[in-house]
Amino acid sequence: MADKTVKQTKRLLSLDVLRGITIAGMILVNDPGSWGAVYAPLCHAYWNGLTPTDLVFPFFMFIMGVSMFFSLRKFDFTFSGRVVGKICKRFVLIFLIGVIVNWLSQWCPFGHLRILGVLQRLAIAYLGGALLSLWIKPKRYLWASAIILLVYFFVLWFGNGFTLSADSILVKVDEAVFGANHVHGAYLKGGVRIAFDPEGLLSALPCFAHVLLGMYVGNMLVRVKENEIRVRNLFVYGTLLFFGGYLLSYGCPINKKIWSPTFVMVTCGLASLLFALLIYFIDIKGHRKWSRFFETFGVNPLFIYVLADVLAILLGNLSFGWNGENTSIQAFVYGNMLASWMNPYFASLVYAVLFVLVNWVVARALYKRQIFIKI
Repeated sequence: MADKTVKQTKRLLSLDVLRGITIAGMILVNDPGSWGAVYAPLCHAYWNGLTPTDLVFPFFMFIMGVSMFFSLRKFDFTFSGRVVGKICKRFVLIFLIGVIVNWLSQWCPFGHLRILGVLQRLAIAYLGGALLSLWIKPKRYLWASAIILLVYFFVLWFGNGFTLSADSILVKVDEAVFGANHVHGAYLKGGVRIAFDPEGLLSALPCFAHVLLGMYVGNMLVRVKENEIRVRNLFVYGTLLFFGGYLLSYGCPINKKIWSPTFVMVTCGLASLLFALLIYFIDIKGHRKWSRFFETFGVNPLFIYVLADVLAILLGNLSFGWNGENTSIQAFVYGNMLASWMNPYFASLVYAVLFVLVNWVVARALYKRQIFIKI
């Protein structure tokens, strides 16, 4: 099956590449030239369902779980003040950076500042998953994940969480904890705004299972040294999760905005399958040249993601005079340099690709100098 001439190293290049693919994907879908001209696959599903865009965030969370197993393994998963302190410190750092990015993007009084977001959800998932892993043995990660997802399913079922309405328990919790002015908000068909946040507090609960499912893969990689067996195990694991989640979706819809249990299963399954393919082609067959682009993103993932957010804010807010009017840099590049002669949707995609490349230049410079910025 495998080409034995390729040396197997302790570090899997495919893990960095998979992480880099997700970061590049997150930047691509977050930064179109115009939100009014975005191809359907680059949009999130309105409610139930799954688009390619809905995969990038859960893929990154899954990879975070895989990496967490390696990092916590250094401490032998011992519940000590030192380890818990490190976990809490990183949680606070990532969460605060997310809040600061929100403030920069909204540029609003703190009374209307959105508290939660992508980085904040990653921080909460990291905290919960890491603390659980210090308490639960690796062989019980799957059982713990199943219990968490089952409990969350009943919370959604009895709390009207599967519907987008003011009566949803997800809305009620976020409104009670943060207040309506501090959540993202969603609009119903009648134009009524409700305090619904796609990265809400209660919907972070299944993210603990998401991380544990990734950590289970980390454990699989440690227990088995041969990449051929790793690929086989990942294919079995990913296939069972994917089809299990898909079959259960008839009673529990796949929904990213509420991070439904089936969403966790399907996305972790797909992430495992993609990871298996990357191990096969990169670490076994040695086809690595194409992957360098993504590897540069993968070694400094959170830093590049935050950099992209800040850069997008600057490009969208810094303006200058053009033809007697003030225009932002983003609007100028998209409207005057691209959409003036391209199809608006294609121009929006080209802008997003160019934005990814701009961030890649920074990532490449850090990569060449072996600078790794951990957040």
